[in-house]
This record gives sequence, structure tokens and C-alpha cells, in this order.
Amino acid sequence: MKNILIVKLSSIGDVIHALPVSYVIKETYPEAHLTWVVEPPAYDIVAMDDCVDEIIVFKKKEFRSFGGFLREFGPLKAKVRSRRYDVVLDLQGLFKSAAIAWLADAPKGQKYGMWNMREGSALISKPVIGPHAQAHVIERYLDTARAIGCAVREVRMPITVPERAQRAARALLAQAGARAGTPYAALIVGASWPTKCWPAAHFAALADWLYERGTIPVLVGSGAVEAQTSARIECAMEVPPVNLVGRLSLEQLAFVFSRAACVVGGDTGPTHLASGLGAQTIMLMGPTYPARTGLYGQMEHVIVADHPCRECMKRACPKGIDCLAAIAPAQVEKHLERLLPRA
Repeated sequence: MKNILIVKLSSIGDVIHALPVSYVIKETYPEAHLTWVVEPPAYDIVAMDDCVDEIIVFKKKEFRSFGGFLREFGPLKAKVRSRRYDVVLDLQGLFKSAAIAWLADAPKGQKYGMWNMREGSALISKPVIGPHAQAHVIERYLDTARAIGCAVREVRMPITVPERAQRAARALLAQAGARAGTPYAALIVGASWPTKCWPAAHFAALADWLYERGTIPVLVGSGAVEAQTSARIECAMEVPPVNLVGRLSLEQLAFVFSRAACVVGGDTGPTHLASGLGAQTIMLMGPTYPARTGLYGQMEHVIVADHPCRECMKRACPKGIDCLAAIAPAQVEKHLERLLPRA
């Protein structure tokens, strides 16, 4: 195969889960030119993928207005049609990705997608019902690669952090008080769903415990809500943590994870990124399915909130329960005792 197109637009966590597809494609077809279509928020993730040769950015927000559609459609079509693809993989399975797959020039029958495609996307790409249809989402994505002849010998996220991002992250860590040579733990303080968030008071208790163990707690996250959460964590702590919330790019965050003694977070993109980079990671889960989006390769470090209604897949709890509050700091500390170096 000479040219292969992957359409995986968002979210950050889903794009991270799809990265192993690029690796097995290049392992099987090393001479292939691999193009990936992605939305701007996840661009930096794909840009760090060593196996991707070309990135096409789909500016979804611009397409929401008639004027934006008229302005952006032509350039997008030209970029997608600049090559004739041997295969197209729609790993999003929605109308927006189906439209891009439809634009792509490829032989009849050579457009594939996941088994659970929605919004009419199955009319454009053939759903692949593989042996891992009910398994972890990474394996579901890899089934599409298997369908085009890829041998999956190793599941790897082929990420390399640019040197400039490494330098910037080192400087930020030093400026914020993370001393070189002292182990630190990255604490991911937020998530896109309220039900996926661990309480600030729990993070504060864990951070104080980390200091007692000789490990520096480093808070990471982005956005106004997570900045407020980090402020509440600081107020509840005996000694202030290193607070990098809102200060790191995705590339810099990846470097911070790669050097961390451990990472703790909910079912969110950064937590999956940390695990994919090989960091010792603990994931706190409640409303989502561990079998589907738990830590691939580190399932023993997944802690699930003990509720009869867990795995409800609801962004907000209709019962008013703070879902992850059921996971006590002591439960996380018990896991960390096996992972962290002794001071």
C-alpha cells in the first residue's frame, strides 16, 4: 500500500487510543504514506506520532456557519483529494468523519470503520466486526487495522516529545519548585465530565501524603474549572503543591508524564496519555466502563467507585452523588505504596 488515510478527529482521549493503529500500519506497510485528519484540540497529539507523515486539520468550528463552510470546504476537499488512497479508516464513525471519508478518493470497498458506526457513517465505510468488538477501545480500533492486513505484534503509542517542549517543561517544573532529582507525582485534577472528577479534598489529602513520602505533588490540568479545583486543593493542603494547571501545552504535559514517578487521574485524555507513555498510572473510574476505557496494559491500577449505579455513562449524576468521592485517598495511597520509590 502506498497511501493510507486515518480519520480520527476528536476527542483527545479517543485520538490517543487510536495512535497504536498508526504504529501497526507502519510496521506492516513501512513505505506507506500515512495521512491523519484531526481537529485542532488534538493536533499536538498526532503531531507527536512518529508514524504519521501528513496531518490535515479539520476546523469543525468554522463549518458551523454558512460563511465558514463556504470558506473552508474547498481547501479541505483539496487537501483530502491531493492523494489517491489505497485505504481509508474512519475511526470516528460519525457524520462529520463520514463526510471526510466520502471526500477521500479510494477504490470501492476500501473504506473501513469500527463496528458501532453512527449517524449514517456506515453508508460510507464498511463496519469492521472484529474479534475484539466488545473489548477495550484500543483493540476495537486495531481490528480495523487487522482488516487491512496489519499484523498486531505490539500495541504501542509511537510518541516522541519535541526537544523544545522538553526544555520548556523542564524550565516550568524548576520555576514552579519541582527540584531536579526529586521524584514527583503528576495529579490530573479534572476531566470533561463532572462525574469523572475526584474531589479536591481527596486530592489535597493525597498530595499531603505524597510530601510525607518524599514525592512532590504536581497538579496538572487546563481551563478555568480545573484552575478553580487546583486553588481549592492548595487551600486544603498543609504545604502548597507545585501547580502547573493551565501552564502546559500537550507536548509539555507529555514530557512531565514521561518523567513522573507516577500519575493519578480520572478517565480522561491526559491519564490515557500518561499510561501510553509508559508512566506508572492510577485511574479512578465511576460512570464509565473499565473494560472499554480503563488503563490499557495497567488494568491492575484502575480503582472503581463502589456504587450499584457505576458504569452509568452519565456526565452528571441524576441522584446527586459525587461519584468518585467513594474512592478514598487511602485506596489510592495503597496502590502508590507499591509504585513510589522510598525517600
